[in-house]
Amino acid sequence: MLIILKSGAAEKDIERLTGNIKQSGYSYSRVREEGVEMIEVEGVPAYFQLDYFKSFESVKKVVTSSGFSEKVYRSSHKSDTRIKVNGRTIGGGNIELIAGPCSVESYEQTERIAEKLSKMGVKLFRGGAYKPRTSPYSFQGLNENGLKILGRIAKKYNLAIITELLDIRNIDAVSEYADIIQIGTRNASNYALLKEAGKLKKPVLLKRGVSSTIKEFLLSAEYIMCQGNSNIILCERGVRTFETAAYRTSLDITAVSIIKEISHLPIIVDPSHSAGAWNLVESLSLASIAAGADGIMIEVHDRPHEALSDAGQSLMPQKLKPLIQKASKIAQCFNKTFMSDANGIKKK
Repeated sequence: MLIILKSGAAEKDIERLTGNIKQSGYSYSRVREEGVEMIEVEGVPAYFQLDYFKSFESVKKVVTSSGFSEKVYRSSHKSDTRIKVNGRTIGGGNIELIAGPCSVESYEQTERIAEKLSKMGVKLFRGGAYKPRTSPYSFQGLNENGLKILGRIAKKYNLAIITELLDIRNIDAVSEYADIIQIGTRNASNYALLKEAGKLKKPVLLKRGVSSTIKEFLLSAEYIMCQGNSNIILCERGVRTFETAAYRTSLDITAVSIIKEISHLPIIVDPSHSAGAWNLVESLSLASIAAGADGIMIEVHDRPHEALSDAGQSLMPQKLKPLIQKASKIAQCFNKTFMSDANGIKKK
């Protein structure tokens, strides 16, 4: 970014400007070309409020190199993007719930959970068929058999399926069964995979990388959009920080509010993976809604003691019902709806 100074600007005001730049954590250098004095600022993110620099008396003009040309930013698309799947809308005033088990373990397990969730009005069902695990010896999912189970469940209970795409080699199989294709945190910077997802004609749920900045997160979405697919749901799922308390990652609530301001894409929150503990899921869900999230994605298992993955963060179905009721009340405070056509939830 280039800050062009006015001719004859007071040195005192320039020093106040450069002091604020330095205090904000950005490096700068003062240059003079053809009689014009300028300040080159490095590292300023695209969502930085330029009016802040323009407010200084010594500043004549602020020039950005990118011009905010990326499709992911609100400057290129003023209205909110809405993703419609299975009669539900993510974004644009409706807050949606995605729920289901971490892993598809068997038809019986998946069918039990789907039946319970369907009775609560859930229409968007998550379940992992291909599982990226930290240890190669952990349960890796049922793979294509898991996709077939999800397909049977979807037909029986009229559910839309969200499942993860791990590898370009599985893209055809996942696309056949998934209504929304998930790109997980481990693949948030897998640009080849993101490009291939951008060629699909299905919504993509993109999770934030565990160490990604907001700008890096949005540019990952840009890799999908530049291939022609703008049906993207962003997902905040916690970032790695210095914190060593008894939870997995730090849920970046602030990122939700910032992204709602600077991007037109809907953003949901995954409190389950952030917390790593079921007892924190409700409070993080309600906080996310208050921060402006367009939805929440929760891991649910009716027998967590038998779960083959993420047992500690899986919410029991009976714990989900009061969460839905509380979430609906929070949404109304912001003139929004939660699961707008779900059982027991009145439409506005």
